[in-house]
Amino acid sequence: MSERHETLAARIDERLGEQMQRVPSTCNELTYEVDKDHIHDVAAALRNEGDFGFEMLMDVCGVDYLNYGEDEWATSEATGTGFSRGVEREPVILDEADEFDPRRFAVVYHLLSLQHNIRLRLRVFTGTGNPPMIRSVVDIWNSANWFEREVFDLYGILFEGHPDLRRILTDYGFIGHPFRKDFPLMGNVEVHYDEAEGRVVYRPVSIEPRTLVPRVIRDDNRYAQELKDEKDG
Repeated sequence: MSERHETLAARIDERLGEQMQRVPSTCNELTYEVDKDHIHDVAAALRNEGDFGFEMLMDVCGVDYLNYGEDEWATSEATGTGFSRGVEREPVILDEADEFDPRRFAVVYHLLSLQHNIRLRLRVFTGTGNPPMIRSVVDIWNSANWFEREVFDLYGILFEGHPDLRRILTDYGFIGHPFRKDFPLMGNVEVHYDEAEGRVVYRPVSIEPRTLVPRVIRDDNRYAQELKDEKDG
């Protein structure tokens, strides 16, 4: 990290050290993890206080850490949850009594200070709540409006206090949230125009369930003739 980054980190630790914690990061960008109960206060301080001056919210994105770090790219046979999740139906919307892993869903904020020419990344985990929810920052940065709508649409994370939290990329009749790791790759419904009814209708996906087995090429056809000549010789 540069001297400017370390200076900013020292200011953050002194002013907001009890509300946010620095975590390892790459790309020469400071990253802090903030408790969901403190995100609004932290965002307001970073936006309004002169020592920080993060007047611009560049992006807000969601993250689903389900099965993060697990590797299931087996090639000898079909996998249990990896490839086959595209065709095997699983519940997209959990029962209200169910809880999420506290570190499954996260919201990441990318901030830019023009006056100090420096960036900052904040990560907030949504906890165990179902549906996942955190406080909106629209009243601090107006640009958060559509960013938060996108996170809600793709991940199902609710933003308390958002003035118009509705889908922004998928259709209003869409079922589920397509960027969740447990969302079936073939979807839940298909849309087409019904001439008899004279309107667009939703129907269950017509794809036949099947198990996908990854294809592994063990012999390269580019060398097929050479192998044939060796065998004949």
